[in-house]
Order: sequence, then structure tokens, then C-alpha cells
Amino acid sequence: MSTILVKTATVNYPVYVQPRLLETLASHLRQVVGEQRSIYVVTSPEIWSRWGHLFQGSFAARKVEIVPLFVPAGERFKQLKTVEHLAEKMVLAGAKRDALLIAFGGGVIGDMTGFLAAMYMRGIRYAQVPTTYLSQIDSSIGGKTGVNLRVGKNLVGSFHPPIAVFIDPVILTTLPPKELRSGAVESVKAAVLGDARFFAWLEQNMTSLLAGDQEDITRAIETSVRIKAEIVSADERESGERMLLNLGHTVGHAIEAATRYRTLLHGEAIAWGMIAALHLSVARSALSPAEAKRIEELTFRLGPFPRFRATAKVLLDRTAGDKKHLQTAQRFVLPVAIGKAVVVEDVTQQELLAAIHSMLRTMKERGV
Repeated sequence: MSTILVKTATVNYPVYVQPRLLETLASHLRQVVGEQRSIYVVTSPEIWSRWGHLFQGSFAARKVEIVPLFVPAGERFKQLKTVEHLAEKMVLAGAKRDALLIAFGGGVIGDMTGFLAAMYMRGIRYAQVPTTYLSQIDSSIGGKTGVNLRVGKNLVGSFHPPIAVFIDPVILTTLPPKELRSGAVESVKAAVLGDARFFAWLEQNMTSLLAGDQEDITRAIETSVRIKAEIVSADERESGERMLLNLGHTVGHAIEAATRYRTLLHGEAIAWGMIAALHLSVARSALSPAEAKRIEELTFRLGPFPRFRATAKVLLDRTAGDKKHLQTAQRFVLPVAIGKAVVVEDVTQQELLAAIHSMLRTMKERGV
């Protein structure tokens, strides 16, 4: 089993990666938190029906009460009213301040569970057991929690790190191919941000990874997690270096909001956002056209990505609700080489609009 430590100024916690880890989850969790009499699990009916028996089975010998709290799957349910509903369920189930929450699902469930843990009785402990590729390498790590508003994504939330993250790559064997491809966009992003050798490895091994090769999937997860853990450890509260993780997210979040979170998976929206970032970086002569082409081609190997209905003006206006927005210009993450990116704070509205137009032209050529 691989153990990757996230070490921040305020808290340290482990990220465990091991195939078939779900079958021994109880013993690993006990090493982190000790004995628990009851555990509250936020999950979806679909995840619980497929994997709940293994989850519960690992606790059977310890006689731990497992209380599942079901929420519908989907980004459109990532709202304050869903968190309020979960909190009321916990009260009715008798959860006190010593309660332990576990997020057992994808990124939406992980974000909402973390926010619920941060708010419930002014803060309780929680762990992450992510079930999608995207949540395993990205949203489960770093302690950012929250929900969406109609005007923008993740605008209400908090920093509330988990006590541990437990990643079982075997869970991905039942993931629809489209979900796996969407999640792998974040591995490409991670490689672009901080590991040129990993990027080259992805170019060589993407086909087998997407075909479900467990060794390659596990290696990609471990490497992606290490890249994110290093960035988060250096900047827990997103005041500097951690902003790099937003590569592709400024325009990607605008696309999600403009399409009401119904047209594209998160990774698909981020892929289009990364294409916009490439156009902007090349236009600024910050990134060579040759390296931009390599990034674009590897990204599109994870497609084809859906087309969507939104004008450049609408997308530009949607970026104004993004957390990275400044009053006079746009804060933006630009790749400057494969393995290196920078945060700039002087992107004008005209530059961003031109990049969005370029992305939309690419979408007409390569989207489906």
C-alpha cells in the first residue's frame, strides 16, 4: 500500500492507495481514529448498492453501526439545501460532536460531506473514500469543501481537511468509460503543472490506462496524488502556489454554470477550459506552439468532449463570478512549459474573450 502524506501548516493527514483497500477499510480506519461505535456515511443509492456490502463487511467483526445517508448523484444537487437535509438526518440519527462522517462517492459527495463536517455542531471529523477517478486524484485531497450557487461553482464553502483519504483503484472497474476519461483530464492537468516525465508516461500509457489496466491506473493515481499533495502542502489556503491547481477551471467552471451543470461532466468542462488556457498562453508567447499541441493532443485522447451551447460573451460574464476573479483583471493559470505553470493577475477581458473564441472554434472542429 502506498501512503502519501499531506503536510500543511495546520494539519497532516495520510492518503492511502491500495487495490482492494475497501475490503480492509475498517482496520485501516481504526489505525487513524481508534474504535468507533457508529459511522455516518454520505453516499448515493447507486454507490451503496454496488459497494455497500464490502464497505459494511469490513466493519462486521468490530460491531460498528454504519448509518448510510443517501443523496442523489449529480452536480445539480450540490446545494445548501442538500447539506441542510443531511444535517437534519444526522440529528435524527443521534449524531453528536464525536461523530465520524465518511464521504463515500465522487467529488460532489466528497465536497458536500466535507462542508457538512465543517458546519455540523461547529465541526466534526470526516474521512474520504472516493469512488471516481476524478475524486480519487483531486477533490478528495486538500480540504476544500463547499456547494454551488446558481451564479457560480463552490462559492459557499470552507477549508476542512479530512482525517484520512482511502483510495481503492478497484472501485474504478465499474466506472463508465466516459467517467474514467473525464477524471483522467485531471491527471493530464497534474502532469502539465509539475511533472514532465509523468506527462511523457501518460502519452505512452494512456491507452492501457483507459482500457482498465490496474497497474497503470494505480501508478497514475499515485503520481497525480503526489503532485497535488506537494502543492497543497506548500499552500493550504490557496493564497499562492495552490492556485496553480485551477488550471482550466476559470473557463471550465464558467462552462458548467452556463450549461447548468447538466451538459458536461466536470472533467469535460475542465478539458475545454484547458484548451482556452493553451490558446491564451500561446497568444502571450508564454508557451510554445509545439508544447501546446502536445498538451492539446493528449487532452483530446480523453475525448471526444461534448459540444455545448453558450456564446463567448456569456462565458466571459460567467467568469466574473469565479473566486479567482479580480476587480480590474482576471487571475489566470497559464502553462508555460510541460511540467510548469504560472499564475498571472493581468489577463484582460479582451485577452480572455479571444481565448474563449478560439476554444469555441476548436469545439466546433473537435467536439461531438
